[in-house]
Amino acid sequence: MKYFKILIIPFILIVTLSISCERDDICPDSTPTTPRLIIDLIDPDNQDDSKNVFGLVVAGVDNEFILSEYNNVTTSTIILPLKTDDNTTQYRLIKESFVNDNTTPDDTTDDFIDGNQDIITINYSREEVYVSRACGYKTIFKNVTLTIEPDADNWMLSRQPATDNQSVEDETAAHYNISH
Repeated sequence: MKYFKILIIPFILIVTLSISCERDDICPDSTPTTPRLIIDLIDPDNQDDSKNVFGLVVAGVDNEFILSEYNNVTTSTIILPLKTDDNTTQYRLIKESFVNDNTTPDDTTDDFIDGNQDIITINYSREEVYVSRACGYKTIFKNVTLTIEPDADNWMLSRQPATDNQSVEDETAAHYNISH
């Protein structure tokens, strides 16, 4: 009888836990979460043609964080996460990037990314949307505007939203076109 009690208690716990866990308690990978901003890079002479940018590095402004998928790449599409705790996100987009060793090739502590840098500022309002009990909430972005900060050598020439009152609610199509 003593051994029976030792075996029955773990059995009851396992059965209770497995019955109380429902299928929707796990958020499937296929569930859309907070969407990212999609930018298509296009040819200014033919707005229907995509145009690659070479040696692209994308980093946040006021930090040294480089987006891992945009560390010296060639692409015609940029997919950027937006801040969910602020109404503004800024990025440095560096074209034809290279590592500048600051004339100290043996000292990597003073190296920095150099190239033709443009800064974009994305402003928006945020809205929390309930997805499910398992997935919780996601943020969608309304009234999205994108500006290219002017400088002496802008490689980004112009930007165009896909729609008036642009929102970022999914990742099915580009939200902005930037010609360069």
